[in-house]
Amino acid sequence: MTQKQEGLPQHLLATSRRLLLDALATSGMLFKIIIPISIVTRLLQQWGVVDQVGILLAPVMKLVGLPGEIGLVWATAMVTNLYGGMVVFASVAPELDFTVAQATIMTTMMLVAHALPVELKIAQKAGTRFRTMLLLRVGGALVLGWLLNIGYQLTGTLQQPNQALWNPPPVDPGWISWMLAEARNMVSIFLIILALMVLLEVLKAVGITALMTKLLEPILNLLGMGKEAAPLTIIGMTLGLGYGGALLIREAQSGSLSKQDVFAAFALLGICHSLIEDTLLMALLGGHASGILWARLFFALLITYLFSLLIPRLPHGIFERYLVRSTIADKTNAKEAGCC
Repeated sequence: MTQKQEGLPQHLLATSRRLLLDALATSGMLFKIIIPISIVTRLLQQWGVVDQVGILLAPVMKLVGLPGEIGLVWATAMVTNLYGGMVVFASVAPELDFTVAQATIMTTMMLVAHALPVELKIAQKAGTRFRTMLLLRVGGALVLGWLLNIGYQLTGTLQQPNQALWNPPPVDPGWISWMLAEARNMVSIFLIILALMVLLEVLKAVGITALMTKLLEPILNLLGMGKEAAPLTIIGMTLGLGYGGALLIREAQSGSLSKQDVFAAFALLGICHSLIEDTLLMALLGGHASGILWARLFFALLITYLFSLLIPRLPHGIFERYLVRSTIADKTNAKEAGCC
């Protein structure tokens, strides 16, 4: 056996240990965001705050061609997650004469703006401004919903009655059931993050990451992103903002991504993430691929491209004040510069 072969087990052991520690650190950082926000969100639901937000959104829903009752569905999805919005929709849908077009508008808006307390905090932790990302996602959802409504009305498409394919089972409202469900979610998140880190390591070792980055580099350059953001952005777009965002936070805090890369990545992911799971969930409610997949993807690419044109023309102070914020890497660099 050669010396190289003898050293292989030690190398694999060291790599496994490093990936496990990285996954624990990344998951722990994510849990510090998710756990307190989940508790506050749960309390807001029980205190009826979400219901009041739904009432306030009722007039806005009519602007995108939806009945006012859908305001509660969107409010629930924005404050909790897509599953919460789906449960509320199942309870109000029998009373609504919904078309496929309306279902597509509603589900597309839910996909653009959902789970905002958690997902905006993740984006903020990576170095973007909370209020800017909030405006981008809620405003983007409304603009995209309005455009879809106009398009479906002008073309007369998808006007047939909607048939949702999903009827949720009753949800236990107790705190114990909620805490058990959250604990299962935490374990799932850790396992998925560990699996993603292993996958990234394998893809990097066999050269697929380099190939993927090379193929996507022209598109990323057009969107104002460097090649370093490519693999993590792809993870976020395919699997979700929580997983891709957690890895982006790690890279942003290490200083390997520029602030423009971070902002462009989260602008893209904020509007269009989890293209597999979330898209399929909204299809169960009757959402059509023209909205929940293609319009959302095109809209996200367009918005990110427009930001890539705007950001270089902005004064540096405006960019720093309104779009991005200081990260751990910035503070560390500032301290080192001060010491020198």
